[in-house]
Amino acid sequence: MGIEFLVAFGTAILTIVAMPFFDIVTNAMILNSISILSSIFQVVAQFFAKERKHFIVPPIISIVLILAGYVLFIISYLQIRDDREMKIRIGLAIVGTIFISLNWWENYSTLFRNPFLNSISEDIVRSRNLVGILSSVVRILVTAAVVGAYVPLSGRDWSSVTSVPGNVRRVIWILVGIQIVSSALCHWFVVVACKMHAIRRSFLLPVYLATLGVVAAFIAPVIIFYQNLSKTRGANYTMTEYCFDITNGNGLSQNAVWYEKLVWDITHSLCPNDMTNQREIGFLVGSSLCWWLGWVLCTVYIWSLQLQRIERTEHLLVRRMYEGAFMEQSIMLNMRFETQRIKKNHKQDDPVTVFLCATMWHESHDEMMKMIISMFRLDRYRPNKNPNNDVSFESHIYFDDAFKEVKGSEERFVNEYAENLVEVIQMVYKIFTDEDSHIVEESQLGKSQRIIRTPYGGRLEFTLPHGNQLMVHFKDKKQIRHKKRWSQIMYLYYILGWQLNRKYFMHFQDLKKEHDKEFEKETKLRKIMKKEKANTYLLALDGDTDFQPSAVMLLVDRLKRYPDVGAACGRIHPTGTGT
Repeated sequence: MGIEFLVAFGTAILTIVAMPFFDIVTNAMILNSISILSSIFQVVAQFFAKERKHFIVPPIISIVLILAGYVLFIISYLQIRDDREMKIRIGLAIVGTIFISLNWWENYSTLFRNPFLNSISEDIVRSRNLVGILSSVVRILVTAAVVGAYVPLSGRDWSSVTSVPGNVRRVIWILVGIQIVSSALCHWFVVVACKMHAIRRSFLLPVYLATLGVVAAFIAPVIIFYQNLSKTRGANYTMTEYCFDITNGNGLSQNAVWYEKLVWDITHSLCPNDMTNQREIGFLVGSSLCWWLGWVLCTVYIWSLQLQRIERTEHLLVRRMYEGAFMEQSIMLNMRFETQRIKKNHKQDDPVTVFLCATMWHESHDEMMKMIISMFRLDRYRPNKNPNNDVSFESHIYFDDAFKEVKGSEERFVNEYAENLVEVIQMVYKIFTDEDSHIVEESQLGKSQRIIRTPYGGRLEFTLPHGNQLMVHFKDKKQIRHKKRWSQIMYLYYILGWQLNRKYFMHFQDLKKEHDKEFEKETKLRKIMKKEKANTYLLALDGDTDFQPSAVMLLVDRLKRYPDVGAACGRIHPTGTGT
């Protein structure tokens, strides 16, 4: 709460007391200097992490640039007015930005390996909602106190604050609404962009350029208006004369429209600086550029973030709340610095295996087609030939009561429904190989299938065009229990018991024959088995299910985010006729 008090006090002092007396460019750019303490914390934190000292250079340069911006800012305004009031305003502005920069101390508290700071951070995480409520109350009270003290101290009367004309009040409420809506949308889109792995093009570049765009949007009308007046006043018309005319209303029409009023307001803000004095302009541009570059270098670590898909918001951002007064700066500084620190020595996550298990019986041709196309679509989306894949797939179809008797023969043959399924697979195989013509010669259907006699009937194995496996298990009801529930029990035993556990049990049997370090090897092997089980998923499908690869990947990512979840079900959209 002490930090929240200082941050609220700094925000109120900067925005209410100091900024109204500075020009628009300075007000837009001085907000970038609130990254000063974040840069210092990064230097200190990375100094303790000795193996990562080469990342210490950008924040060091950031500190130097921000301090240089402060110096140029002081020189620039002391040249305009070297009196006590101006010095106080400059000091309040600088102190306000430093207080505001305390806002993101949590981002670096765990990096200093200080038990006291770690304990506080853990307590805040456990009671985040209560802390958010209390900090909001503190900010409201501090802001109200600053306004209440500033009005009489500045020699103003409360009537000048409360007696606002109706049209001005309407404009104020419109601006407040725009500020609230745009800030909330900005925060939401930033989170979405990070979760979609569009950090650079949809988050960093737009936010970095936002401040420059605001400055350009304010200065451009002034330049255009000045050029238009120059055509009427002559070629010798100077910027000083332009400032004098606009300030006194000489260049405006009697019934000035909103555009001209905006130009007058911006010009009035910029004219205290001598627009013809290149030295003053240099100080103004130099301080603005130093602050902006310092902020960019302070947040340069975000470029190297290795985020997982649909990363949880609390793992992305340090604080849930955003700062409306300096939105783009706060959203950058709010990105977790510890994420980059952990991910730099990042090794690829353990591979995930998904077994697609479908049950069939008397499905129609169209229903079979939906299922098989979905499996082939997933094969093309996640080819098995790419070693960098984080997810591998294997499809299994359990066909119930697939055999029939033929008179005059002791052998049993597959029925017409099983034959339809094989025809559908061959048809879809041809469709997908025609779309990918470069793999036709490499993998013909005849070479990519195997027929195996099994104790429960038979198995047909296909190698799909992009390397994944599709197995069709034809069940004979005279050999094994039929109906869908028994098919589900069958693939649970087959996949979890046979394919997953059998190889480890064989290793355990081999370890019993050894005597040296048997316990250590067995413990290590059990950890590997546990990890593989945790990264194995069964996707239970019905015979007529149609799905997209992106839906499967989204479900896998959700399950990886929540390891305690044992099962999940998506929304089902029936597409059949109901017969």
